[in-house]
Amino acid sequence: MPNIKSAKKRVLINQKKAMQNQMRVSAMKTAIKKFDTALEGGDAAAITATYQDAIRLIDQAAAKGSLKKNTASRRKSLLTRKLNAKNVTAEKPAKKAAPKKAAAPKAEAAEKPAPAKKPATKKAAAEKTEE
Repeated sequence: MPNIKSAKKRVLINQKKAMQNQMRVSAMKTAIKKFDTALEGGDAAAITATYQDAIRLIDQAAAKGSLKKNTASRRKSLLTRKLNAKNVTAEKPAKKAAPKKAAAPKAEAAEKPAPAKKPATKKAAAEKTEE
């Protein structure tokens, strides 16, 4: 156990983060197992629901850093191949769209004159004033 206060705090934080990663990966694995059991059952609605849940949890684990991006992609691909082998169509979970920003009116931009460009060097500035 470290003696310095900041090092002690770091140990506690690392333990907390490791537990969160473990919980996230465990939930993801459980969702994958539920998907596999739903595939064996054959109920299309259950298969679709468990597929979407598993994909969502895989994406969350990858986003939080519990899984590497390629590992998440590989697992999602495996689930999708299993789903397609059963010939069940499932919609992928929709991503939330970012709120659209209001477009600035172009009329205001056209009314304002363009600012004059500054010359690159003092010598160029002197030549412009002489002309």
